[in-house]
Amino acid sequence: MDLGLKNKVIVVTGGSKGIGAGIVSLLAEEGAIPVIVGRNKESISRALVKYKEQGRQVGHAYAELTTPEECTAAIQTVVDQYGRIDGLVNNAGVNDGVGLEKGNYNDFMESIKRNLAHYYLITQQALPSLKKSKGAVVNIGSKTSVTGQGGTSGYAAANGGRNALTREWAIELLPYSIRVNSVIVAECYTPLYEKWINTFDNPKEKLKSITQKIPLEQRMTTAAEIANTVAFLLSSRSSHTTGQLVYVDGGYTHLDRALSKE
Repeated sequence: MDLGLKNKVIVVTGGSKGIGAGIVSLLAEEGAIPVIVGRNKESISRALVKYKEQGRQVGHAYAELTTPEECTAAIQTVVDQYGRIDGLVNNAGVNDGVGLEKGNYNDFMESIKRNLAHYYLITQQALPSLKKSKGAVVNIGSKTSVTGQGGTSGYAAANGGRNALTREWAIELLPYSIRVNSVIVAECYTPLYEKWINTFDNPKEKLKSITQKIPLEQRMTTAAEIANTVAFLLSSRSSHTTGQLVYVDGGYTHLDRALSKE
């Protein structure tokens, strides 16, 4: 299926690693012009070299996303270079373990800045361009917003906010034909996830204990599977879909996790 994304300029925050990298890779394959926005100059540089070798057109703008001025400057850089923005994927964030019992107010607020506030900042700055292009916004969210996890109040609250903003923006932006949807992730195997798994005494057993509770095929979701849904929601093929929270998680969040082949 041709998604009609060729030459579409699509901003992807945190697009050099993990899920964001999977999204950028697929968009580049589809002939779009993904623009990576983030602070990690090393990983962004590596990604740009790789795509250049592949003959893919991928742009970038550096920004510390917790700093409003840098968010503004990054979007202005994209507009100055390409003259348009056709889509936006808010993806950057980190499960930073700011809990209730052992956390504190300042760390909680920093977690909100790291995981939610820049969704608002980047979208607001991109809005004038999105209005012109009748573009689409996809917010990446987490199951923690509905299942909880324990010990991660900041991240869970931020993801609850992402869900709420998805529907709030879908309503506010109806007059401009801008669609806003969210892809909710549960257990997706990324380098960051692998780093977390390796903190346990027996990583293989810990991973098995997780995957055996994922109803569909007892395996982790891949970044490519998340990217496939994101690309569809950005495309005109989903032209009458807005305000939706789409769970790409092998049924982990809503199906009975007591199911097991064993």
